[in-house]
Amino acid sequence: MAGDEDGRAGAAGGAEPGGAAEPGGTAESSGTPGAAAAPEPEDVPEAAGPAGKAAGPESPEYRRARIRRRTRRVLYGALILLGVGALLVAGTGYWAYEHYTGRVQRIPHAFPTDVPAAAVPPPSRSGSQTFLLVGVDSRSDLPTTGKDAKAPEWRPGAQRSDTMMLVHLPADHKHAYVVSLPRDSWVGIPGHGMAKLNAAFSWGGPPLLIDTVQRLTRVSIDHLAVIDWSGFKKLTDAVGGVDITVERTVSRRNGPGGVWTAGPHHMDGDDALDYVRERYGLPNGDLDRTHRQQNFLRAVLSKVLSGGTVTNPLKLKRTLDQVTSVVSVDDRLSDGALRDLVWDMRAVRSSDMVFMNAPVAGFDTIDKQSVVLLDDSGSAELWEAVRNDTMADFVATHSLDRLGTHVS
Repeated sequence: MAGDEDGRAGAAGGAEPGGAAEPGGTAESSGTPGAAAAPEPEDVPEAAGPAGKAAGPESPEYRRARIRRRTRRVLYGALILLGVGALLVAGTGYWAYEHYTGRVQRIPHAFPTDVPAAAVPPPSRSGSQTFLLVGVDSRSDLPTTGKDAKAPEWRPGAQRSDTMMLVHLPADHKHAYVVSLPRDSWVGIPGHGMAKLNAAFSWGGPPLLIDTVQRLTRVSIDHLAVIDWSGFKKLTDAVGGVDITVERTVSRRNGPGGVWTAGPHHMDGDDALDYVRERYGLPNGDLDRTHRQQNFLRAVLSKVLSGGTVTNPLKLKRTLDQVTSVVSVDDRLSDGALRDLVWDMRAVRSSDMVFMNAPVAGFDTIDKQSVVLLDDSGSAELWEAVRNDTMADFVATHSLDRLGTHVS
């Protein structure tokens, strides 16, 4: 009997004890050591094969179940890879936000205090923000803004603000509106009487400039960003220079050749600084200079925001490194608020930005100074649109001194 059982065992499996069953083994051998493992119950149809027997490994039902099982494994694997990839991209982007926003140089006590209640403008409309962007002539060989600053942002009489722009970001985060305030605008400066607007920064630094602009416009300044000329040149060189077309040949007092020839120019940091500071020989003087500053800003933004910079973690890292190395912001702008700002404005491109000058009534000479006289009536409507976050309607229905495609 024992011999007969051994013979039947050998014939049933066709394999030595402990060995693998050869292809073609039946499901009935599943209880025998070395026999083929039975398919998982959920993968094998319960429908019987011929003569009521369970479907075998070579049956169509079994093959279909095996294909389904393999397909699920591939899908699960793909989903896991996608999830890991998304986490890596999000993690890298978050690291870039965390790392670089934490490196931004903050300006302490940038906002005015002890301002009479009547001189405090109403807060910005919910969801909108207005920045005051300032370009400073520090008359110093040392950088005064950004994380590489080696000197104070402001010392009495040592710096003047050559560029002042109000940047309004509406609540829908689809556009940006940039309004230049000519530096020679004749305005009231708290505690100093009437003077040129750029004197406010020289006399009292950021707090006095913010107070002056807020009283002039009745627009609440939510945040301040300052860059000096050293940082301006460094940022220009960091992005590889900018391409700017000069509309017609005009004088160039500080650079080689004595003129800007009509046509395209690739400008490095030194060239760009000469370009934005020049006003002599321009038809509209200070107003043409503000358009040059806007034209430069548009060119830089076009270059920086192209190619998916904000959505590409590596490009975002590089861009944030360039910007944070040269720009200082007020200490009210937290890291979290800065990250939210970058994210909210991620879809905005230079083509979504409107650049303009504040309305001007004319020019004059006061106390032997050439000054710009702002148009009180036209300006009042503009500032109201900023306060009410209705700039899109205002731009569409008013004639403005906007930045065009042709700049002197």
